[in-house]
Amino acid sequence: MQNHKVASLLNRVADYLEMDDVDFRTKAYRRAAHTIETLSVDIAQIRKQGKLQKLPGVGTHIGVKIEEILDTGKLEYLENLKEQYPVDLDSLMSVEGLGPKKIKLLYHELGITNLDDLEREGKRHHIRRLKGMGAKTEAKILQNLEFARKSTGRQLLGEVMPLARKIKEKVGALEAVEEVKIAGSIRRCQETVGDIDVLTVTNHPDEVMDFFTQMDIVDEVVVKGHSKSTVRLFNGMDADIRVFKTDEFGSALVYFTGSREFNISLRKIAISMDMKLNEYGVFHQEERVAGATEEDVLNALGLDYIPPELRENTGEIEASLEGKLPQLVDYSDINGDLHVHTNWSDGKSSIMEMATGAAGRGYEYLAITDHTTLPVASGLNEKRLRQQMDKIDQVNSQLNDIVLLKGAEVNLDSVGNLDMPQNLLEGLDLVVASVHYDLHQDPEKMNERIGQALENEQVDMLAHPTGRKIKERQPSPLNIEKLLEKASDTGTILEVNSQPKRLDLKDMHIKMAVEYGCQLAINSDSHHVDSLGFLELGVATARRGWAQKKDIVNTLPRKKLWKKLGLI
Repeated sequence: MQNHKVASLLNRVADYLEMDDVDFRTKAYRRAAHTIETLSVDIAQIRKQGKLQKLPGVGTHIGVKIEEILDTGKLEYLENLKEQYPVDLDSLMSVEGLGPKKIKLLYHELGITNLDDLEREGKRHHIRRLKGMGAKTEAKILQNLEFARKSTGRQLLGEVMPLARKIKEKVGALEAVEEVKIAGSIRRCQETVGDIDVLTVTNHPDEVMDFFTQMDIVDEVVVKGHSKSTVRLFNGMDADIRVFKTDEFGSALVYFTGSREFNISLRKIAISMDMKLNEYGVFHQEERVAGATEEDVLNALGLDYIPPELRENTGEIEASLEGKLPQLVDYSDINGDLHVHTNWSDGKSSIMEMATGAAGRGYEYLAITDHTTLPVASGLNEKRLRQQMDKIDQVNSQLNDIVLLKGAEVNLDSVGNLDMPQNLLEGLDLVVASVHYDLHQDPEKMNERIGQALENEQVDMLAHPTGRKIKERQPSPLNIEKLLEKASDTGTILEVNSQPKRLDLKDMHIKMAVEYGCQLAINSDSHHVDSLGFLELGVATARRGWAQKKDIVNTLPRKKLWKKLGLI
């Protein structure tokens, strides 16, 4: 249960160490945090077994720090670092272009500790005077600051969902609990989440409230009641738990899952039918006519069941009333991943490790798509790419249940040229094009740049099409409709990138892409075998975009995908 808290504190130590340019210690704390984040068992259990220091990246020094966190819930070393740099690190790092080192510079030279300070000094043109800054950097910081302000108070779905599931698992293990569900924006799979909503059925509410408010990840009990409690977790997020009866639970799920606009529309439908809808059921006068299940509640209002991801009041209610809801792509429909990285470029796992991990998920195929030439990603040159193609052939000869595709994530220059020669690309099974720099060109130039790549007959797919990073970087100023039209005309696959910070294409653009008849692929863009599971977030985003199985190329079985890619 404490894995998330321990990893979070270790990562925060790494942020402060990065300020002082202590590279080896920064990497050590990051590696230890990643190890703990991806553990399938509770870190406290590993400690009891005396195996804490045997974990990858966790030696004696960091092991002692982890034990301190487990014993006290805090880390004195981190508190001392905070005193040395008393800045609002979370908010400042949410501004694109600001990392720990620049934040240190801004603090020492200008006394900047938060977003208000940053705005004030930027508008006074003091930032541009600092070494390594300049007028353009200052202007970008001010522009990105506004974007960061809009993103505050919410956290990434991919970061919160594992924590919410762990809470659900722990609460659900109580004998007193008959049923437990996560609701709210997490259940709708919104890309960012404001809080965690837990709904339960129990005849012993006080016992459940005692457990919930005493969890080891709780920093503060905001309110504790008989039917509802709120706590503040170690990551600053609030979590609520509510108790309902069995015959109310379906209505509670509908009420606490749907967006405000969705719920208002449902209540209007109920009123038009001379009924009342609330979290306890659908009522005709004083009689409850539905409430035990979501299906019963929606059917009582004349609606077919609406998947949670669609409950935003963006047309799904009308489609349900008319019996025209799409059969959304399912999490079990994916047959392979078409964008992953290995330790040949900036990944952390070997080709065989990635293949074995993908096979364990039941995939039929996996595309190895390491970066080419991109310096920050240790990209492959022509020689290394050819060597990797041979290596993939070797690994394939050792595999039984999965086949590897020889691919590459090829970078586009500022005018749309690929950084690998055509004759080499012809030898690959899958060519993925992507933009990694000059992300904020003029919209017309950006569309021309990407359009040129889409017209290249060797390019099969465009990765993370808008280049956005949620809460960190705004999307490129594309004309998205022209991009979708070009992709549809050229038959180029558009990626739904499942990285928690990307989810690119976003749900709105996926819906548009489906309407344009574009082909989509949901990929993990994994850089470690443990991150292959990110693909679930991409499926959730595709579902929010109304995508069906037929819209997603990597739902195809191997032979049909090979045919689509022109491999047979």
